[in-house]
Amino acid sequence: MTDSKPKILVVDDEKHIRMLYQEELESDGFAVATTDGEEPIEQVLARENPAMVILDIRLGPNNSGLDLLQTIRSLDAKLPVILCTAYDSFQHDLKSIAADFYVVKSVDLSELKDKVRQALARSH
Repeated sequence: MTDSKPKILVVDDEKHIRMLYQEELESDGFAVATTDGEEPIEQVLARENPAMVILDIRLGPNNSGLDLLQTIRSLDAKLPVILCTAYDSFQHDLKSIAADFYVVKSVDLSELKDKVRQALARSH
């Protein structure tokens, strides 16, 4: 049986953020997989085969979402990626331009959900 729901991979080091995004996106009809960014992104992408990725920029002391973004782009240049971070200063980092969208974290997820829909519509 194939699941027709697009799968979104959420990469964030904060468990409560992963849980919030998963709950909100699943209530909007998406399938959601999550990771804290510690497992190699190549393995996660191979296992989950997501339709898009929501990626935090700061993933703990040894991990940068911008570096993961470069890895994702080298593996699949067409996979939509939304950078989602608490810091708007990264918006001007040259590495961040490889993302499809850039969203500053907020308790209101309407902008993030809107970008998810836009990114998925573009990729189909």
